[in-house]
Amino acid sequence: MAKKELYEQKAEELLLPIVEQHNFELVDVEYVKEGSNYYLRAYIDKEGGINVDDCEVVSRAFSELLDQNDFIEGGYILEVSSPGLGRPLKKEKDYKRSMGKELEIRTYKAINKQKEFYGILKAYDDKSVTIENDEEELTFLKSDIALIRLAFDF
Repeated sequence: MAKKELYEQKAEELLLPIVEQHNFELVDVEYVKEGSNYYLRAYIDKEGGINVDDCEVVSRAFSELLDQNDFIEGGYILEVSSPGLGRPLKKEKDYKRSMGKELEIRTYKAINKQKEFYGILKAYDDKSVTIENDEEELTFLKSDIALIRLAFDF
C-alpha cells in the first residue's frame, strides 16, 4: 500500500469515532501535496450542513489523536471542512444518495467531440455509471471519468 493510501486509511480509522460521536458523516479523507506543502484533509457533513464550529470540534479532537499516534512522516497542514456543493462522487454511499439526481460528468478524453455531460443518474456499478438526458442514455467507464458530481445551477 502506498504511503498516501496508508495515511488516509489510518486517519479515517482515527477520525470515524469522533465524527460518529457528533452524529456527522465522514465524507472523505485525503492526503495531498500542493506546492511545497502536504495537507491532510477531512470532509465532514450532516443534515442541514456543517458550520465552522462543527469543523473546529472535530479538528481539535482529531489533532490530539494525530499527535498521540504520530504516523505521518514530516510536516503537514490539517484541514477539516464541509465537502461543499461541488463535491465529487467517490464512494458507494455518494452514488446511492445521488440516484435520480442530475449529475455533471467530465471525461479525460473527448467522446463524440465532447468532454462534459449532464444527465440523471440511472445506474452504477463498480466499473460504470449510466446517466440519461433528453436525447439518450449514456454509460461511462469510471476509469474514463475525470470528475463526477451533482450538477448545480446558480
